[in-house]
Order: sequence, then structure tokens, then C-alpha cells
Amino acid sequence: MRRTLIKSATVISMDDAIGDLSSGDVLVEGGRIVDVRPSIELGSRAAETEIVDGAGRIVIPGLINAHMHTWQTGLRGYAANWTLLEYFRRMHAGLATVFRPEDIHIATLVGALNQINHGVTTLVDWCHNNPTPDHTDAAVRGLIESGIRAAFFHGSPKPEPKPGEPHFSEIPHPRREVERLLAGPLADRDGLVTLGLAILGPHYSTLDVAMHDFRLARELELIASMHQGGGPAKTLGGWDKLIEAGLVGAGVNIVHGNDLPDELLDRMVDLGVSFSVTPENEMIQGHGFPITGRLLKRGVRPTIGIDLESVLAGDLFSAARVALSMQRALDNAESRQASGMIPVTTTIPVREALRWITTEGARMLGRERQIGSLTPGKLADLVIINASDLNLVPVHDPVATVVMQAGLANIEAVMIGGAWKKRNGRLLAEGLETKKELLAQSGRRLVQDIERQGRAA
Repeated sequence: MRRTLIKSATVISMDDAIGDLSSGDVLVEGGRIVDVRPSIELGSRAAETEIVDGAGRIVIPGLINAHMHTWQTGLRGYAANWTLLEYFRRMHAGLATVFRPEDIHIATLVGALNQINHGVTTLVDWCHNNPTPDHTDAAVRGLIESGIRAAFFHGSPKPEPKPGEPHFSEIPHPRREVERLLAGPLADRDGLVTLGLAILGPHYSTLDVAMHDFRLARELELIASMHQGGGPAKTLGGWDKLIEAGLVGAGVNIVHGNDLPDELLDRMVDLGVSFSVTPENEMIQGHGFPITGRLLKRGVRPTIGIDLESVLAGDLFSAARVALSMQRALDNAESRQASGMIPVTTTIPVREALRWITTEGARMLGRERQIGSLTPGKLADLVIINASDLNLVPVHDPVATVVMQAGLANIEAVMIGGAWKKRNGRLLAEGLETKKELLAQSGRRLVQDIERQGRAA
């Protein structure tokens, strides 16, 4: 059985019972964390254990990216200047319609590999461009091939309807397709890649469709995640009716939520709904200010996602920093407005931001007993950061170093389920150059195809 001991590292466990260790050891065996403490003696099993020198390193739990449309990896930067309205028109009603299954596959594969490279060990892949089972299977295959831990949130495409066809808001989530996935590649509820539902929700669907989709998720015991915001709601009063029907609670995940009124937000928090914020993209495209502070005032924490690599970089550390900095700025402005002075101390410590991309992501997925912290018995998903790098020295506060200074260049190693996915700063994936070229070819063809359609129209 594979054993690894990381010795003499700075350990940020994100487990309150263990705390932070200025010099600690982490023992991994059989894909799980066995022990975390200042010094671990191997005794007679030393010869069968890989020893990793952690001096000058910081070990943290694997990051959890709570929301990303990985199918758009081949269009990196293409939508950087679009507002949300342009995105709906040019992506969902445009580019999305010319995707082939092979485009979905290579985008998902390379996008997931890039997340591993950035220290993400669990990716919530919110896939809403799957017009056929072949597209869906291509996405799932890409996640599995990457080796990342993932929650595949099965969604539905949003093209403009052709004459005689119903609008996407009138189409219930396809039960048969969900059941096919549960009986096939995503049958293992504790597997490396698991299933969730990326439903329309009452903001983007009729009430009948929303009721159907919430009931489907409840019946199959799957997370129901939905976008909330971006233009007028399709169903006025839909949330009230869903709450009255007893369908809103733990297992419901709201993405964005910028326009939620305070009273409704209060009710959702009381019912145990989780929230995923994508701070950079929300501010770039016009969703509004992220609801980070509104959640914190109600005693709950957000999870953080990248959202769109077609707009911005896939760096979760940066997303957490943006969320933290933006909310501190809002808090500072609120204090100035109320008292004429900034707060006497910061309103949000940096450790909070690290929780948003580790323990809170695990909680949102209902997997807090398996991932999210360096706790004995949990799956061995972890990241090693080289704290001796030029941009990190000297380390006064390891949590501040990780949250405010660390980036891709500092991520030395990534482990998922006890297996190394990155070592010595190098991603352990075969054929990367070929994969990159396939992604580039896919991106070029997609742009050419949609431009050709535009000229023909």
C-alpha cells in the first residue's frame, strides 16, 4: 500500500482541532491522510514509505473550485470584453451551438488539468452545453482522464429556439439522461467524479419546470445548483412557491445571487442553502457586487468559483483575493459613510478567504467528512507551496502568504487521493503538447464556424 510522509513542513490544516503547525508532518497511506502532527516516527515501516522533505514548504488542503464552465476552455479570453447580455447572445445562442463532442472533451480535459496545475483538487464542472448524450459523455470522459476530483453538474443548453420549438425555459431537466449517468459512468456516489444537477431554477425557467427540476434533484438525492441573476426573472414569486412546497434547503446551491432581496436571502440562509460566488466575473460582466459580505453578516460563508475562462484566468487564489479585497473595500466605504473613518481593524481576516476555497467548498458538496481539510481519515487531497520562492520570502504569517502572495509559480506539488498529480513544479500529465494543440485547433474552428454562420446570415 502506497505511503508518503511529508516531513518538517509548515502545515495549514484548516482543521480547528489540529490548527497550524510551524513544523509538522503529514502521513498519507492508501489514498487517505493517516496522521498530522509535529513529528511522526515511521519505525519499521520507514523503508516502504516515500519521504518528502517539507522544509521551506507550506502544505494546505487541496483547493475546491466551486463553479466553472470548463467547456469554454478552448475560448480563453474570447469573451473578455463582453457584458452579460453579450455573453448570453454570443456564447449560448452563438458559439455554444457549434460545439462538437470532441470540442467539449478537449476543453474539459485541458481545463481540468489547468485546475490541478493551479492547486485545485476538486472542480465543480457546471456543464450547460450538452445538447446530446455524446456531448455529456465527452465532458465526463475529459474529467476522468484528467485525474481531478470533480462534481459534474449536468446542465442543459440555452440556444434560441427554432420555429415550432419550445424556449429552453419551458424544457424540464431530462430525467432519462440523469438516470443514464447514475447507472453508468457516475454510478459511484463516492467516486472521483460524481454527479450533480445544473438546473435552470426559477430565474431562468417557468414555475412548472422549476418544480419538476427541484423534485428530480430531491428524489435522486443530488445537489441542485442554479444561476440566480442576470436580467429579469422568468418566474415572479417562484422562490416563494418552491419554499412553500418544501423544496428549498440543504442540497440547493445558488450561483451568484447578486440581486436577491434581503428577506429572501434571509429565508434561504435559514433553510441551509449554499452560495457560490464568482467575484471577478460578476463584476466584469455586470452581475453586480458579489454577495460575500451579505452572507458573512448572516453567519454563513460563500464558496468561490472561477466561472469562465473565456473571460478570465483559472486561478482560484486570485478569485479568493478579489472576493476578499472587494468586500474589504465595501466594508471600508460603509464605515466611512457611517462614521467618517475606516474600521479600526480589518473586517475579514485572510483565513476566511482560505476557508472559502477549501472547507466551504467541501461543505457545499456535502463532502466535508471527506475533503476540505488535512484531517486524519479524510482523502489525501493536498497542495505543497514552495515558500522559499523569491515572491514569498520571508514568511511571517503562512496563511497570509498563501492567500495574498501565492500563485501558480509557487505550487510545487499537488496530490489527489494519495497520488501525485504535480511534482517539482511539473504537471504529471502525458502528451500535454498534443493536448494543447488539439485545444487550439478546437478554439480556432469554433470561432471560424460561428463567424461563417454570421456571414451567411
